[in-house]
Amino acid sequence: MSQRIESALGVPVHGWLTGPLPADVVRSLDRLGRAADVCRMAVMPDVHRAGEVCVGVALATGGLVYPAAVGGDIGCGMTAVRIDLPGEALTHDPRVAALLLDRLARAVPSLKAAPGTVPERLEGALAPEHLSDAKLARGAAREGRWQLGSLGRGNHFLELQADEQGALWIMVHSGSRGMGQLISAWHLARAVPHGAESPPALEVSAAAGQAYLADVGWARAWARANRARIVAAAAGVIAELVGGAVEESTLIDCDHNHVALEIHDGREIVVHRKGALPADDGQPGLIPGSMGTASFHTIGRGHPDALRSSSHGAGRVLPRGAAAAKIDARRLLREMHGVRFDTRRANRLVDEAPSAYRDIRAVMRAQRDLTAICRELKPLVSHKGS
Repeated sequence: MSQRIESALGVPVHGWLTGPLPADVVRSLDRLGRAADVCRMAVMPDVHRAGEVCVGVALATGGLVYPAAVGGDIGCGMTAVRIDLPGEALTHDPRVAALLLDRLARAVPSLKAAPGTVPERLEGALAPEHLSDAKLARGAAREGRWQLGSLGRGNHFLELQADEQGALWIMVHSGSRGMGQLISAWHLARAVPHGAESPPALEVSAAAGQAYLADVGWARAWARANRARIVAAAAGVIAELVGGAVEESTLIDCDHNHVALEIHDGREIVVHRKGALPADDGQPGLIPGSMGTASFHTIGRGHPDALRSSSHGAGRVLPRGAAAAKIDARRLLREMHGVRFDTRRANRLVDEAPSAYRDIRAVMRAQRDLTAICRELKPLVSHKGS
């Protein structure tokens, strides 16, 4: 159920929460509610502190754009597609799962293309010259070219999952990698505060604001292409080991870090989403749990108070440092409940353990009026960078 909170300036703030919020999150949300030109805010059940603006927030303004309310990983999102195999094709023999993990690690690098390879040039919609400044274009020709098809670290993942009928799915969580960070930093350096309570902003109608929106569009397209490369690489590994082909008609792709001009209540507003999934009425979505827990395919309900958004995942309850201090490799192995992953890297993955995140089922219950579950998937094999 929605909880309505009034900020000190009377900005409508609606939240869908699993419980009381930590004090630092409350302070961050209150500061954001006081920022210039903010007219509405929606807080998702996976909200947690991450930088100046919390993850798990949808924010609306009338004419200012706040790069911090999008974050550095512009276009970060999810892709899922079904393979015409049962999930047990990967799990019936432990040797197959071990070989699969080894080959996925080589086919889907964490950081950039493997030494000795020469990645193709970025062309078409991803051509570097579409970016707003020569420095960004040079970055695209380097990082953008060499990182295309790489997973990243942290909470990014490649999972092989089974749905309720036992069918095999690939799910990928990744974003714009170094290019998103470069674009965000470039435009933040040109943004200016509009009041003591406000993060740096750009005017949407000005040239600088238009340049940022265009570069966000480029980064979102790059992130989609990146996820597509990862899916193709994973599907190729699966085909080599056990057969099977991608069922293209089942493809779902969505992103949860972006800004867009949208019509709400008959008015065009600037909607920022940082860790918030678009959930328009009937819109397909993907909401993962944590490493080792269930993920969900969803259909949005278009709730107006949520700015037609939902959570993008489970949401952290332990910062990475606290998780690494509290959780050891043996506990991670227990929490994975038989999900296959590279146990040799367990010590480097403890901050991604399920107990570092909220209970995904509690998150889904909290947002029942935002999105509907149409498919539940359990993880079989999890590949993460470290």
